[in-house]
Order: sequence, then structure tokens, then C-alpha cells
Amino acid sequence: MKIFFDTNVLIAVFITRGASNELFEHCISEHIIYISEQVVNEFRTNLAGKFHFSENEISHAVKFLRKNAVIVVPLPLSGRVSRDPDDDNIIAGAVAGKADCLITGDWDILALKSFQGIPILKPADFWKFEKERT
Repeated sequence: MKIFFDTNVLIAVFITRGASNELFEHCISEHIIYISEQVVNEFRTNLAGKFHFSENEISHAVKFLRKNAVIVVPLPLSGRVSRDPDDDNIIAGAVAGKADCLITGDWDILALKSFQGIPILKPADFWKFEKERT
């Protein structure tokens, strides 16, 4: 499956050793991970600003992401989609990558439930789906 990861989930992967981390490692081995440059830029900004990661730590994290994910270029959407217009770029990235699923913790995106046939799930819900599938 092609899985598009939102920034907030990736941040959880790198600041905790919990479910998001396990899910990401599982997706690396079992699926194709998609992200966009916007996700990478937001990731960098948040690790530096909110979480006070050093430039060296951020550089290693970004290299890890780039090594394990396909970078897609979001296509323009026809009109506003999410309650938060800044989130439309995340949705557009999932569409551009023809993702089978968008994983996010953002309530404005989750409220959509799906977009153009792409299910939008919290990490825990995707993890539950994966465990039931195997």
C-alpha cells in the first residue's frame, strides 16, 4: 500500500518510542511511504522550534525520511477541502501520490474521513486495520 504521512505523525515518530514509531517502522518494511517537501519543511521547523532538536539531529532525521519515503509534488485541488486551508496541501500530497491511505493526527483533516477515495485515519486506527489484515 502507498501511505501518505502527515507531519504531526512523523514528529511523533521522532520524539517518542510509541505506537507512531512502531507503525512507521512497520510501514517502512511493508508499504511505500509518501511525503511532500511541505511535510519535510514543517517537520524541520517543528523539530527546531517546538522540540529544540539540534541542526545535526534534524539533518539525520530528514536524511532518514528521504531515504525511506517517496517525495511527491502536491497537485492543486479544485477549491478548498479542509476546514483549515493550510491542510489542503497535505491532502493534495496524498492525492498526487495516489495514496491508499493518509495517516494524520490533525482533526481538521480527520473530519473529512476520506477524500477522493483515500481513507484518512489516525495512526491507531491504521494500526488496528493492519493487525486485522494480517
